[in-house]
Amino acid sequence: MRIFLDTANLEELKKAAAWGIVDGVTTNPSLIAKEGKPIEEQVRAICDIIDGDISAEVVSTEFKAMVEEGRKLSKIHKNIIVKLPLIRDGVQACKLLQGEGIRTNVTLCFQAGQGLLVAKAGAYIVSPFVGRIDDMGAEGMILIQDLVQIYRNYGYKTQILAASLRSTNHVIQAAKAGAHIGTLPFKTLDSLFNHPLTEKGLDAFLKDYAKVFGNK
Repeated sequence: MRIFLDTANLEELKKAAAWGIVDGVTTNPSLIAKEGKPIEEQVRAICDIIDGDISAEVVSTEFKAMVEEGRKLSKIHKNIIVKLPLIRDGVQACKLLQGEGIRTNVTLCFQAGQGLLVAKAGAYIVSPFVGRIDDMGAEGMILIQDLVQIYRNYGYKTQILAASLRSTNHVIQAAKAGAHIGTLPFKTLDSLFNHPLTEKGLDAFLKDYAKVFGNK
């Protein structure tokens, strides 16, 4: 499973990039607004840090405007993936942009039927939201499992990006379910490193070594 960082914060991206495990980045209008810079400027800076797929989302909701905005975003950098909302005009824009060779990420997917439409439109990525479904009292990971099965049944090439992953358990479940990509906030990515037995074991190894060889 490819790991994307769900942030537009450059400091978080620089720190994560140094670990050598980040394959791409997802952004949205909320994340861009949080950084306080125009999307073109912020996304270009992100592309300078992470060499991988970078999702940049349109803010238009009407077909022609989305297409125009998507074309503009795609010209920022070769790694840009145009992110579109899963509404009728968004799926229509996805079909057209994909036909022009512009890769798309159709976001805000909450049920398998929506994911089927996205695949038929030829999207490069679909983004089902696990955590937000959990918030409604349902089980978000079932959507990932359903999409994996449906796409395999019919050979759809659209990649499933498990979004709204809020815990290490979410990440593990998404990987087990067969999601192609998991996107997660920096805090969740950082927590994947942690286990008390790792820390305890390392401490014991170093103490045993120091008993014999000192602190050299």
